[in-house]
Amino acid sequence: MEDFLTAEDYELWTIVYQGPLTPTKQNAQNKTVPKDPSEFVAANFRMMEMNAKAKKIFICGLGLDEYNKISMFSNAKQIWDALQIAYEGTNQVKRSGIELLMRNYELFSMKESEPI
Repeated sequence: MEDFLTAEDYELWTIVYQGPLTPTKQNAQNKTVPKDPSEFVAANFRMMEMNAKAKKIFICGLGLDEYNKISMFSNAKQIWDALQIAYEGTNQVKRSGIELLMRNYELFSMKESEPI
């Protein structure tokens, strides 16, 4: 998927990998708050457009089962993270799988009933 997104537009992969940047502003209390869409400038629209384009690629490229897993997410980063966990597992699951394979390798031996 990374190759496909970078081939479409390299900025798409950056948005998926790092997450979309929500346009923000400083309010009267000097706190950072999300901008209202009526306050967006061209760069803000471009950023939101890139996130929507990445979401579209994910949605169109996935089957119905995968679509059901990701339909509730609002940005491409969330979709990517959900798909990674669904198909690769968490780091703990990966480590457990590697440890199991290593243990099976260490215990590998020929059984008496097996011919050479």
